[in-house]
Amino acid sequence: MKIGILSCEPTNYSTSRLVAAAKERGHRVQVLNTLKFNILVEHGRPSVVYKNQPCPEVDAIIPRIGASITFYGLAVVRQLEQMGIFTLNTSHAIGVSRDKLRASQVLSRHNVGLPATAFVHDRASVLQAIESVGGTPVVIKLLEGTQGIGVILADSVKVAEAIIETLQSTRQNVLIQKFVAESRGRDVRAFVIGDRVVAAMRRVAKGDEYRSNVHRGGVTESIELDETYERTAIRAAQIMGLHVAGVDMLEGKDGPLVMEVNSSPGLEGIEGATKVDVAGLIIDSIEEHVAFPEVDVRQRLTLAKGYGVAEVPVPVDSALAGKTLSELDLRDRDVLVLSVRRGSVVFPNPGASFCLATGDVALCYGKRIVVRNLVPKRGKAT
Repeated sequence: MKIGILSCEPTNYSTSRLVAAAKERGHRVQVLNTLKFNILVEHGRPSVVYKNQPCPEVDAIIPRIGASITFYGLAVVRQLEQMGIFTLNTSHAIGVSRDKLRASQVLSRHNVGLPATAFVHDRASVLQAIESVGGTPVVIKLLEGTQGIGVILADSVKVAEAIIETLQSTRQNVLIQKFVAESRGRDVRAFVIGDRVVAAMRRVAKGDEYRSNVHRGGVTESIELDETYERTAIRAAQIMGLHVAGVDMLEGKDGPLVMEVNSSPGLEGIEGATKVDVAGLIIDSIEEHVAFPEVDVRQRLTLAKGYGVAEVPVPVDSALAGKTLSELDLRDRDVLVLSVRRGSVVFPNPGASFCLATGDVALCYGKRIVVRNLVPKRGKAT
């Protein structure tokens, strides 16, 4: 297999480890500088040029896109996808995860713990935003900061207002986030590949530092995640659409709180702490999935006129609750149930005997008029 690694830093630890792991498994591998691609958009013939030459032939791409070149990097990955090349993480998923606000918004509608977060533009709204997340102290974050850069702890409202005003004056967008005191100076990084956590570590800050990032001097230790943390990490990565992700969680008093889902997680810290061959597992996963590029279900399954994909919730008073799929005669009504989500557990391709329960969310494909009738009616505005 021919593997390309998109990276502007061919000698860094993560890139080097991926190259070595690919070669150990008998693959041809090449590090491709993301900024050396030219994108050619032409009817029916999407293509790229690399260093003014035809793009090297590859079967799979591992995107390792630095935050400073996100826009151009996503354009390159997107073009490679249009050419039918398997990408370990898709351009859409990388784009969503890179925007801290957008990622939080996407995660918020699912059963995933999150620190209370606010986003404001008007300086006059800062006080209300701070109160809405529980008051000071608060953590102020740049939307596109990485490795702990652009993360500031504000102990008072006046300090928070001054920091936000200063950052906004430089056209920076910032988030205001609840400070989780019980997890001060430490967090958990779970490394997710596909549908499992392959390694996990706890990062602990040194001294009075409240940021636990390794790049800020934090120390690491290997840990075994309990089921709640493991499910949360997998669920967060899947909601983002990431096949490989580093999921950072705070250890809140009521359970895990997802702080960030990283689409290009570094390998040095996790491999050093856990001694797990994470790079090798990534290559193994590519071997398994390279023949199955990402498919946008909603886009592909709505091509037939009158058909669509929709999520159907099962509220307390729903006639669907307590019924099996066979009892509902959905197949006879030209509706397929692709999966059912129950809390943090997903049941793929449920059979006829599967019984829906209150709180379930069924992903259905079929005639829109039938699926629409399954969705609970919204109450009239008063």
